[in-house]
Amino acid sequence: MLQGGSLYGGLITGGISQIQDTMSLTKGQMDKKEFAVQTTGNVTGALGVMAGIEYGAVVGTALLPGVGTVIGTVIGGILGNKLGHTVGVQAGHALVDNKFVNSITKSVADVTQSVTQSVANVTESVTQSVANTAESVTESAANITKQAT
Repeated sequence: MLQGGSLYGGLITGGISQIQDTMSLTKGQMDKKEFAVQTTGNVTGALGVMAGIEYGAVVGTALLPGVGTVIGTVIGGILGNKLGHTVGVQAGHALVDNKFVNSITKSVADVTQSVTQSVANVTESVTQSVANTAESVTESAANITKQAT
């Protein structure tokens, strides 16, 4: 299962949808949250196409071998994409719009910003200390050289 035509069908369908959404994001036609939601829809839609092609072909073959296989594959792929994309978009909205997930994301962003600021402060402090030490060493070396001559 999920080899050959069904695999390629799912990858192509999901890939094209993702490219379209990425272009919309870069043009400013879609915000990052909606992009995340659509991405989950694209992934699950691709999986739906793969499963739909496989199972549609099985059902079509059982009902009418030959022509039924082709018709079942097409209908299964279309229905699989629609169902998979719908489920993925709903799951994406559940994640993106979830207050708990958003609060965790905000907390992680706050901690990251705090750590970044702390590292910047320490770096500035160390740089200043090294500069002061280098200046002191230079002055000491100049004094020693002066006394030696």
